[in-house]
Amino acid sequence: MSIAVAIKCRQHYVLAADSKRTFGGGSVSEKNLRDVKIRKVGGAYMATTGWGLYGNILDDYLAKKKTVRVNDSRQIFTFFRGLWGQLREHYSLVNEQSGGEDSPFGDLDASFLLITPNGIFYVACDMSVTRFDQYYAIGSGGPYGLGALHAMYDPRGSGERIAARAVEAACDLDVYCGGEIDVVKVKARPTRSKR
Repeated sequence: MSIAVAIKCRQHYVLAADSKRTFGGGSVSEKNLRDVKIRKVGGAYMATTGWGLYGNILDDYLAKKKTVRVNDSRQIFTFFRGLWGQLREHYSLVNEQSGGEDSPFGDLDASFLLITPNGIFYVACDMSVTRFDQYYAIGSGGPYGLGALHAMYDPRGSGERIAARAVEAACDLDVYCGGEIDVVKVKARPTRSKR
């Protein structure tokens, strides 16, 4: 249960997330516990939402990798396909579940939001990768964050300010979001003009 938002403004991609951690129906004061939901992964930043254990698993998985490339949709899918294999082989604490009776796909029961110099990428619980050009939000507070991003989006505005305000909106409206707001950014790779 979290909020993570990503936005492109002024040739930068910005990622922001809350720091609240909940335990079922309970939570702990941010003065006592601060959850870090954004991690540097290769040349990108990734925010996690869902089970807190994914943070531990990602830290362990990334510590074992010499290089990580997550610059585009294909590389991100390859990264998560490798993670899925490791989850099944080395992390027996992960329950292999599907997205429902009608779904043929596994379900991570978590989602991820990445910013790279090439864009904003959302990884759904079934590991599908979607690229966004302007903004996106995930987590239990995602609908509130997405609404705030839609209302405030200005490509010439301050991405850090807009992203933080979207996270604040989700924290005000979703009981599972809160705490300090972490914000990171990467410079967007210049796009080549088509002739």
